[in-house]
Amino acid sequence: MASSVLHRFDYKVRDRAGRLITGQLEGDSQAAVATKLTSMGYAPVSIAQVNERGLQQELRIPGLSDRVKLKDLAVFSRQFATMINSGLSLIRALSILHEQTENRTLATTIDGIRQSVETGTSLSAALAEYPKVFPALYVAMVRAGEAAGMLDEVLLRVAAMLEADVTLRAKIKSAMTYPVIVLVMAIVLSSAMLIFIVPTFAGMFDTLGSQLPTPTRMLQSLSQFVTSPLGLLVWLGTPVGLWFAYRSIAAKPKGRFALDRLKLRLPVFGPLFHKIALTRLARNLSTLLAAGVPILQALEITAETVNSGPIAQALGDVRDSVRQGESMNRPLAQHAVFPAMVVQMIAVGEETGNIDGMLGKIADFYDTEVESTTQSLTAMMEPLMIGVIGAIVGGMVIALYMPMFSIFDAIH
Repeated sequence: MASSVLHRFDYKVRDRAGRLITGQLEGDSQAAVATKLTSMGYAPVSIAQVNERGLQQELRIPGLSDRVKLKDLAVFSRQFATMINSGLSLIRALSILHEQTENRTLATTIDGIRQSVETGTSLSAALAEYPKVFPALYVAMVRAGEAAGMLDEVLLRVAAMLEADVTLRAKIKSAMTYPVIVLVMAIVLSSAMLIFIVPTFAGMFDTLGSQLPTPTRMLQSLSQFVTSPLGLLVWLGTPVGLWFAYRSIAAKPKGRFALDRLKLRLPVFGPLFHKIALTRLARNLSTLLAAGVPILQALEITAETVNSGPIAQALGDVRDSVRQGESMNRPLAQHAVFPAMVVQMIAVGEETGNIDGMLGKIADFYDTEVESTTQSLTAMMEPLMIGVIGAIVGGMVIALYMPMFSIFDAIH
């Protein structure tokens, strides 16, 4: 059976207070849009299909425009919680969110969730139908909020957690952006000198008729190799090949685990990656437990969202131990990826019955540590990277002028 094609329609409606409201909705026909508006409590005034040709057609980049970001989910969660707390029904709140959400993919998803809820499906089950938009952690917390009758409070916790994760990712980007930019600049400058500048000196070197210094000969040989078809292919293809090799390795579970272990052992960035993983672990587990998610399910979901193979494997062992009736801190102490402070604070949380509170404090502590480490790395990498570029470019310039220094020495 052929699937129906959705079109966008401009509509004008009046609400129960008689106010005129305009907007857009997707539907396969004007009648379907009219039915949808009527079910939302509006009285349709006019419905017209949008002409999607020409200037009115939106520019959409696959994989970028349609992606739902964590910030979009955080805004959605906070607005949703506010509407529920104000007494609006789920269907009414979802209808409003569908209209005012700017992200097209999220807006379409919200409308699908609303339709599922209208048929009697629970909100958590409706969210679970869209795993690419709402991760397992989100669905589990909403399910716990529904069971406890505190959906608005849980959604606020989800929003706070997502906002903290957005901030954490911004810190990671700030730590990695500068070294990457400097590395790219070093490669570009080196390539420009080898391809364009060094060959211009080759003719002058040939007229000298004397033995060139070793650094100059090495630089000239490298330039000849890079400017050859094979050398150019190797020079430009190596970064691309390394990137695809990384993606291929990371796509396999064993390869991903090996890369995660390597990241934790890196000399400079390893401690930063470790603190980031501990921050994410503590915050996600704390939020899940505070929302009322059972500890075994919370440990399983946290292991899936921590984005670190060694820590996820350790959490799996902890889950197995807890399932057998043991405490959390004893199996945690058996894994080197968990610092002693983390184990001790969780032990205190278990003794006092406040594990989620202790995990929240651990997350705050490591969040501060990540910020401090990021600032230190940035301050350290700036002069180091400038020195690297200076050494590369300066070394090439010195190698080019060494024959001239030899000529000057011979004249004198």
